[in-house]
Amino acid sequence: MARPRRTDAELVGKAQVALREARTAEQLRCAQAVLLPALSGSTLEQTAALLGVGRSSVPRLQARFRAGVAGGDARSRGWGGRRRASMSLEEERRFLAPWVEQAKQGRMLVVAPLRAALAQQLGHPVAVSVVYRLLARHGWRKVAPDTRHPKSDPQAQQDWKKNSRKSWRPS
Repeated sequence: MARPRRTDAELVGKAQVALREARTAEQLRCAQAVLLPALSGSTLEQTAALLGVGRSSVPRLQARFRAGVAGGDARSRGWGGRRRASMSLEEERRFLAPWVEQAKQGRMLVVAPLRAALAQQLGHPVAVSVVYRLLARHGWRKVAPDTRHPKSDPQAQQDWKKNSRKSWRPS
């Protein structure tokens, strides 16, 4: 059985004022999401059908209205973001700083020690994919050796292959 709905008379009054003063469709929907259940006793499904949104959007619209009434800006918080981040971006930058110095000196970055250091920093084991995503987030990329030397001369190589003496002989 569902919880009984609590109707805040002050919030309903503010929603009625907001309904009259709404400038955008979103402001109108937020006010209606508060008023319809409070005044007509409609369920979330019925309110969603009347507003033309999904059922799960009704509580979000109500929360957005409450945040707007309370003075908060509900638009600043969106669905995106790194909700499960172990470290902030600034902490990640500080963590990568020693390896940045090594890379500037031309040394190769090996993922295994970086993964071990990250696991020690966080206090729990981390997957290799976490390290690769961390590096990608900070603009690092895999630089593989080239397949040929930049100063190689393909014509000289072919001439050598054709004219070189065979050093092995079958027995």
